[in-house]
Amino acid sequence: MKNKIVLSFSFVLFISFLSLSAVLSAQVNLNKAKTAVKKVTKTVATPALSEADIINGLKEALSKGSNQAATLASAAGGFSNNSLIKIPFPQDAKKMETKLRAIGMGAEVDKFEKTLNEAAELASKEVGNIFLDAIKGMTVKDGMGILKGADNAATDYLNKQTYQQLYDKFKPIAMKALQQVQITRYWNPLMTKYNSIPLVEKVNPDLEDYTTKKCIEGLFKLVAAEELKIRKDINARTSDLLKKVFAEADKK
Repeated sequence: MKNKIVLSFSFVLFISFLSLSAVLSAQVNLNKAKTAVKKVTKTVATPALSEADIINGLKEALSKGSNQAATLASAAGGFSNNSLIKIPFPQDAKKMETKLRAIGMGAEVDKFEKTLNEAAELASKEVGNIFLDAIKGMTVKDGMGILKGADNAATDYLNKQTYQQLYDKFKPIAMKALQQVQITRYWNPLMTKYNSIPLVEKVNPDLEDYTTKKCIEGLFKLVAAEELKIRKDINARTSDLLKKVFAEADKK
């Protein structure tokens, strides 16, 4: 009887050993499988970024941003209803604005400002191709630096590289827009009235230059806002290239 008990106990131990071995073996195989999957996933999730990828990704982001900026700016009220880019009374004539409002010509000043912003909105309808041409000709030697830079690094780079070119091309467009909205109809009476006030310093700011600069400044603010969206919002990365390139920027 004793031998039978010992034999039964040994048999139970043997079966338990086999079960434990099977479990350990399965766990080892599972760990190996997980490791293999991690390696594959890591390889797939972090493909190497080439310089061409970075440059093309930045160009695509700026193209997307500039198109959206032009669309927003050229809409009715695009400048006048947007506090970020609304063009105020010329700074060179700020004293003139203050004096005219003080003598009861605030409504006339407001009409002039509204017309000034309407001119900027008209001009913005034709700025899209200017931005695109500038972006296409862009070369990025330090692409990774821009990608890893500030949230407006690409916009700032484009601004520095293309501002004068944009100004030269955009000024005639702004001049045409000012003529279309008959800006002198509102400006000349204001200037004449102010300059007729005794003891004031005469003013006559260059409205074409002022409108051109403020319009370009406003457009770049909108481009920067779009760049920020792409950098911060994954859903704004509307192509595989943007997702790939700005995923790298997320690591900074």
